[in-house]
Amino acid sequence: MKYIRFSRLMMVTAILAMTISSYGQDKVIPYAEVPASIQSYIKMHFNNVTVLQAEIDYEGLTKEYDIVLNDGTKLDFDRKNRIKSIKGKSKLPSSVIPVKIQTYVQGKYPDNHIVKWETERSHQSVELNNGLELEFNKKGDFLRIDN
Repeated sequence: MKYIRFSRLMMVTAILAMTISSYGQDKVIPYAEVPASIQSYIKMHFNNVTVLQAEIDYEGLTKEYDIVLNDGTKLDFDRKNRIKSIKGKSKLPSSVIPVKIQTYVQGKYPDNHIVKWETERSHQSVELNNGLELEFNKKGDFLRIDN
């Protein structure tokens, strides 16, 4: 009986150690190993840009992908290979920003452009080239200026 308990304890300890050791580790991979859905997204929206680095970001037992383009743009994809954030050094392509958010920004801030877009569980946010951060709900309705 003690042996069974000890075996279970050792197995749980080993699993916990593997999980902890893999948590937060990143691994640079060849772009060819990036899932096809991510490659298609990049080709569609960033066709004239070269991928400098592709990285797997291990978050516990899941993995996410971080991509860096030669123009300084950084793209983060979630565990289901969906885009979750884009940060650029210049204007982001309009094809990556939801239309409702684009329309709002163009109407209220015609002299500025979006350099960062991010989606989270309950909202989306953008950062303009003047440093202003705007929050929107999932449908793209304006919520507030984020400080």
